[in-house]
Amino acid sequence: MSTPQPTITLNNGVTMPQLGFGVFKVPNGETAAAVSTALSAGYRSIDTAAAYGNEQGVRQAIEESGIPRADLFVTTKLWNSDQGYDSTLTAFDTSLGKLGLDYLDLYLIHWPAPAADRYVDSWRALETLHRDGRVRAIGVSNFLPEHLDRIIDLGGVVPAVNQIELHPALQQREIEAANQRFGIATEAWSPLARAAVLTDPVVTEVAAAHGRTAAQVVLRWHLQQGRIVIPKSVNPDRIKENIDVFDFDLSTGEIDAISSLERDLRTGPHPATFNG
Repeated sequence: MSTPQPTITLNNGVTMPQLGFGVFKVPNGETAAAVSTALSAGYRSIDTAAAYGNEQGVRQAIEESGIPRADLFVTTKLWNSDQGYDSTLTAFDTSLGKLGLDYLDLYLIHWPAPAADRYVDSWRALETLHRDGRVRAIGVSNFLPEHLDRIIDLGGVVPAVNQIELHPALQQREIEAANQRFGIATEAWSPLARAAVLTDPVVTEVAAAHGRTAAQVVLRWHLQQGRIVIPKSVNPDRIKENIDVFDFDLSTGEIDAISSLERDLRTGPHPATFNG
């Protein structure tokens, strides 16, 4: 990786690497090795969650890396069953302890879990953590526009990030437009649609034209549209390949062609009905 990584400046002035490393569904016993490979490859942003059960594996990799804490950007997330004001504060302390950190860079409400209707109380707890300097930025994950409206209407901190499933086959344009309206950065999870779009002829033709892999082309599609992305892999070659995407550009026509692949293909649950 010879080209410097771009960063995104969040709405509170905190800068975040535009490309990070996700550890969704990576078993805790395999997490340290995967994150260590990622850190060695140049990743400096690591995205985990309490629900993943691998925060301790992330801790091991960070501690063994020798990379200064200030050079890392660590995200974790509040699980649905821990929502509520006091329980959110407790869950934050638990995650911080498992990660072995003094502070977090980004803390997210993992899902709105609308049936429980506790995400507003959870957001107030995140505002407290932010005000106390225990987390540099706070945000949400999988929030629909109506969920964002309720948070914004509180008149307090505007979420810095909304992390949503987003890839060429599910572009979530309404949510991304709402994010932009509020100055919220869009972060894409499952940015490669769990490989579902990587064999599409549109993607493979663009990849061949650039001498790149299909995954690299899709990640570039995201990056050039200003999104934060967190590809996940446990394969060392793919981990390195996924960060080697900063020295080529897609044309406007190529971006448009990939954008034509929208087909409402959801690889995860729907935020309106998922309650965990």
